[in-house]
Amino acid sequence: MDGDFACVESVRMYTDADHRFMSRALELAAKAMVVATPNPRVGCVVVRDGRIIGEGFTQRPGSNHAEIEALLDARRGGHDLHGAHVYVTLEPCAHFGRTPPCATALIEAHVAMVIAAVEDPNPQVAGRGLEMLRQAGTDVRCGLLEQDAIEVNAGFFSRMTRGRPWVRVKVAASLDGRTGLHNGASQWITSEAARADGHAWRARACAVLSGIGTVRSDDPRLSVRLLETPRQPLKVLVDSRFEVEPQARLFDGNPVLVVCTRRDRRKAEQLGAHNAEVVELGADANGKVDLTALMRELARRGINELHVEAGARLNGSLLSAGLVDELLAYLAPCLIGPGQPMIDLAEISSLEQVRRMALREVVRVGEDIRVLARFQ
Repeated sequence: MDGDFACVESVRMYTDADHRFMSRALELAAKAMVVATPNPRVGCVVVRDGRIIGEGFTQRPGSNHAEIEALLDARRGGHDLHGAHVYVTLEPCAHFGRTPPCATALIEAHVAMVIAAVEDPNPQVAGRGLEMLRQAGTDVRCGLLEQDAIEVNAGFFSRMTRGRPWVRVKVAASLDGRTGLHNGASQWITSEAARADGHAWRARACAVLSGIGTVRSDDPRLSVRLLETPRQPLKVLVDSRFEVEPQARLFDGNPVLVVCTRRDRRKAEQLGAHNAEVVELGADANGKVDLTALMRELARRGINELHVEAGARLNGSLLSAGLVDELLAYLAPCLIGPGQPMIDLAEISSLEQVRRMALREVVRVGEDIRVLARFQ
């Protein structure tokens, strides 16, 4: 995710050692990929005399932030923090949330320098943490490996600046772009390795979204099962006419949010017994759930990163509404011919109308190819 979050000090030159320490902090931030939500994924290292004496990353909500973990790690090693340098991938917080301000903890530790990769887009912080440190006499710098830090938290930055989650649409298809046969058969086009990799992407998301058509045809669980995870993402079902049945495997015990345009009270109570919440939202011009309103609702609930595993129609509706940020496509080395498309798009009459994308990654996963492409 690109953005203008440059700090005033970003024009300063940094040493090779600075880059190395911030790179390590980014590696630590990646360790918070699954556990941090709805908080940002942050990594931190404490350095003294040119070597790392403490490391940490964001823990579960309500537990320690990265800076606190790194300070504790250094203290457990018997290190003196007075005069140490701290490298953190996001501006230290300056407000009381579930935990006290990290900026205060750094000031009380008497560290000499704090280098942050990027300013926090949260309006409750937004430069206040850096200013607190400056006022306390700490040497503060910001902007080192800024874009890398934003990328780790694309969902958090999206929620804070656009009021909606970062939306990724995942598809598994043949080389001719078919996700299934005309009769709906689709299991399995891609390899077991690709399916496991897809579950890893589910695990990092705050929520997994699908539509009633997919639930009817595939009866998916939408949970993370092919790898261990400390947290299951919220499941979100777009079901405009509230047609889902309580017997659907979607309701396997993990929380589900069913979104419709008009709900039936008795059925909603039935689903409530299956750990599901039913939310009624307004309809668009076609009588379907207003997807833009849905994104605002998910953001309100702290959803940073939304992983979509739906059918061609819902994929197309999300894209037409301008709500898709990137496409995660697993392509199997096979051809199907006529069948189910990846995305249902309106016909265009000119190549000038083509939606261009930027390739972010093309890698082999088992027998298949994984393509990550971002809308421009």
